[in-house]
Amino acid sequence: MKLGIISDTHITSNLEINQIASLLNQLKRVFKDVDKIVHAGDVCEQFFLKELEKIAPTQCVQGNCDNIDNLEIFINFSVQRYNIGVIHELPEDLEGFMKKYELHIIICGKTHIPIIKGTHFNTLILNPGSPTKPKPPPPKPGFLKPVARNTVITLNIDKKDIMSSFIVSLGTS
Repeated sequence: MKLGIISDTHITSNLEINQIASLLNQLKRVFKDVDKIVHAGDVCEQFFLKELEKIAPTQCVQGNCDNIDNLEIFINFSVQRYNIGVIHELPEDLEGFMKKYELHIIICGKTHIPIIKGTHFNTLILNPGSPTKPKPPPPKPGFLKPVARNTVITLNIDKKDIMSSFIVSLGTS
């Protein structure tokens, strides 16, 4: 199964129609062969979720900027042997939360900074960043200054339970 993971789109009807169309065209290209889209919150308006549904079946959690009825704060589902949770903002006691729900992977948003990171308690954190309002990762001594990029993530779990995940940089929208 292949998932398209997105968060923090902050799409409202006040945006220029060509900005929305440009983003949707990029997402159609990147998510063309996904089985499901997972949105980790801050969609902002229902119409954008309907547009994502035209690309692939879409699940979404509520972010702090969402004005959409019937979105859950947390959802979870399984792909093969992996239990996956989706929440907008990571809880303070992440390890306890992961153990409580027996999660292998947590998908989150909020920071607008993309990350694929393993933890010391053997779980994977995926944050797709933002395709519209990205923030750069924190600078590290000895490296060039990080650049903010419009991003999403793809996660593929094949029939042999082999997992691969990639941060995909979009063009400017």
